[in-house]
Amino acid sequence: MPKPKRPADVIGNAVHVMRVLTGEADDTQADDGKNPAAKALGAKGGAARAANMTPERRAEIARKAAAKRWAK
Repeated sequence: MPKPKRPADVIGNAVHVMRVLTGEADDTQADDGKNPAAKALGAKGGAARAANMTPERRAEIARKAAAKRWAK
């Protein structure tokens, strides 16, 4: 079940906060359906990959990503 979005406007957000504080609305995080252990391992994998990469390779990847972003 996805978490309901919060209102984008200031007054709507203030009303939402008031409802949460008075107990009329629930503001808990919904389960995203992903395994917490898998999420932790994924974060470790990205850090390990970056640590093993040379600065030249990181720069090459960054240049390629920037070129893709600005090509639009």
